[in-house]
Amino acid sequence: MASSPPVDLDLLRKYDLPAPRYTSYPTALQFDTSLDGAAVERRMESRSSEARPVSLYVHLPFCRSLCWYCACTRVISKQRDDAADYVDRLIEEIWLRSTWIDDAPVVQIHLGGGTPTFLPPEQLLRLGRTLRKIFDIQDDAELAVEIDPRECTDAHIDALRELGFNRASLGVQDNNREVQEAIHRIQPWETTLEVTETLRQAGFESVNFDLIYGLPHQTPETFGRTLSDVVDAAPDRLAVYSYAHVPWVNPAQKHLEGDALPGPETKLALLKQSIERLTEAGYRYIGMDHFARPDDELSRALEDGTLRRNFQGYSTGQGVDIHGFGMSAISQTRDMYFQNRKELPAYEECLSHNEMPTYRGVVLDCDDRVRRTTIEHLMCRRELSFEELSSTLHIDFSEYFSDALRQLGPLEDDGLVELSSDPLRITDVGRLFLRNIAMPFDAYLDRDNTDQKSTSATSRQRTYSRSV
Repeated sequence: MASSPPVDLDLLRKYDLPAPRYTSYPTALQFDTSLDGAAVERRMESRSSEARPVSLYVHLPFCRSLCWYCACTRVISKQRDDAADYVDRLIEEIWLRSTWIDDAPVVQIHLGGGTPTFLPPEQLLRLGRTLRKIFDIQDDAELAVEIDPRECTDAHIDALRELGFNRASLGVQDNNREVQEAIHRIQPWETTLEVTETLRQAGFESVNFDLIYGLPHQTPETFGRTLSDVVDAAPDRLAVYSYAHVPWVNPAQKHLEGDALPGPETKLALLKQSIERLTEAGYRYIGMDHFARPDDELSRALEDGTLRRNFQGYSTGQGVDIHGFGMSAISQTRDMYFQNRKELPAYEECLSHNEMPTYRGVVLDCDDRVRRTTIEHLMCRRELSFEELSSTLHIDFSEYFSDALRQLGPLEDDGLVELSSDPLRITDVGRLFLRNIAMPFDAYLDRDNTDQKSTSATSRQRTYSRSV
């Protein structure tokens, strides 16, 4: 049985603060428009010829209806013909950027959204065949797709398998009818089970379920039933996300305001219940909001130190560049992040003029790269080896991060970290507070407002979700 981190409600209350999710460092808050498409193109064309492994992300934004909790970049449409025009633009972008990747081995592909299965099967096949024609996709590559069970037919699954897709992530959120009505997403459990079984029969190696806690009308009793249903369905992985209520960013969430939203105490109880129920069922708590079976690749990556964190969450991809295609997609290389335009008309307009649709990003300086590696070690390895990091980063780690280590003192007092030895270790309790533990190493968060990189506490309140 997988071990469960002790869940102390008092500590959850204390550390439930706005904090970055650290899917990147620097975070997207530091992206700016000085790194536009032309600037990225110049930097990519002058890069070294070393062919690093590549992960491809393709953003397919269309959804048939709007789920009111959702903060993803999406386009609501009932016209599936819209997908054909969008795939045209995607293919144009892929060809434009293909020379940046050259013969680098593609080890991962991820179709995200939106709802990728909004696309008719023939459009999925067209897109997938283009990727296979242009890039060197490895035989053992991990090909994953996000699926809305309400928008997935047997023909979709057949098309995805023909293209070699072997992993699927199903949006579930909650099985309770009252909750589903409140969030504008009616999804019968029978539909989820049917798609899950069809995926398994088709040969998909892994099926993931996404859940959300903190939604309207959720209680420990109702969410407990959802957790029981999910455990019985036995997905290989689970992502259990905290609902981030940010209506100033996502106006649709105003539909969810009112007494129906769980209060802080109930939400913390839902988190405690989720961790205890899933670990009792044999899932391993990977960190943040991810759970996996002990024999899953995520669990093995956590064990052997190859776990990574990026804009898709936790990943097994070690030492890869990420190239994102489609509106809003974010790319990551050794020394920069860059993002495509978020609005569909602007994205399409760029490509109609044969221009890169990138509009913002950030080039990492030496300090950024040191801190990115350090934060990733915390998030993925749950420890910091001062000796190893001093050697690989060419710094005196203890001296370089003396201020950050001092700030961890109170967290050590609360039992979240152990500072007295090398490596610094995150405790079982501390696994629940990875974002809080990483924050002292983030140079962009305010340090008494003296750092020119500072992000003020007020800005954090309006920008970041709460850490618990």
